[in-house]
Amino acid sequence: MERALYGPDGFFVSGAGPAAHFRTSVHASPVFAACLLRQLETVDAALGHPARLDVVDVGAGRGELLRALLAQAAPELAVRLHPVAVERSARPPDLPPEIDWRPDIPEGITGLLLATEWLDNVPLDVAVHTPAGWRLLLVDPRAGQETVGPAPSPTDTTWLTHWWPPAPSPMIKEFAAAEGPDQDTNSLITDASQGGGRGEIGVGRDLAWAEAVGKVARGLALAVDYGHLRDSRPLDGTLTGYRGGRQVPPVPDGSCDVTAHVAMDSVASAGERVARCAYSLVSQREALRALGADGGRPPLSLASRDPAGYLRALAAASAAAELTDPAGLGGHLWLRQPVGVALDAVVAR
Repeated sequence: MERALYGPDGFFVSGAGPAAHFRTSVHASPVFAACLLRQLETVDAALGHPARLDVVDVGAGRGELLRALLAQAAPELAVRLHPVAVERSARPPDLPPEIDWRPDIPEGITGLLLATEWLDNVPLDVAVHTPAGWRLLLVDPRAGQETVGPAPSPTDTTWLTHWWPPAPSPMIKEFAAAEGPDQDTNSLITDASQGGGRGEIGVGRDLAWAEAVGKVARGLALAVDYGHLRDSRPLDGTLTGYRGGRQVPPVPDGSCDVTAHVAMDSVASAGERVARCAYSLVSQREALRALGADGGRPPLSLASRDPAGYLRALAAASAAAELTDPAGLGGHLWLRQPVGVALDAVVAR
């Protein structure tokens, strides 16, 4: 997965970038950037309006979000902004010069660290639960065929035990009881993939988020991603691929995005241990509505007195509705991890 996404010919390093293959909140509407700008303004106020306000976008794609924030920011704020895009691909030739471009997260951030759909592309291993316990899944990097491999490391096993309780299908349980513990686990892989015996090991993502939070001196670290919680892990896992706007098998050959949803409670716990401050975890629907995104239709009375204003309001409501749809982008989770500032000072009410 690391090589397929970030190697010399990896999906995120070569080609046109993520926007050519799938639609994110950043690409969907300027309403998303407007809401993040309001969040940035609350961080700025909580920090006392510093002379330089960092805004660091991790997994920046081609810099779309930072461009939008700069375009929408008021002059008084824009002149103090220090925008940084963190991405492994080469700097886009048309990127505004005021946006720094670097492959790693800078130290000592004072402001806002953003990670919108970054953690789902932090590489992970997949395990399958067998009668003999957890086993790693191995994959042919060209054909995508899976086979059962060795046991996970003690660290990964501990993570799975705590954060991903196994839920093998009744078919596996019945088969295991009939065949005994010595049954070849490769014969169970089809049942495991169909019946819910998979786990997506989040140790690397916990470490990545903890490291990112550790780069913030004062401010807010915000992760926005498709995710799930311990009591409702997806039975079949979530690993999949995207190419050209279509969902495809997650073959790690560099031709497609390989992604899996994020165990958000696990990464939140890892970030909290570093920041030593309480975090907030809410749906995107709840977060965007608190930041002013309203998917409701504007009143018809506006159409008669201000037709152009009505059309603008209708377009904004449509965009907000897409961003807050709980069956789509609104199903993202927002993890707010403050560092050195009070949580209620950076969450809009």
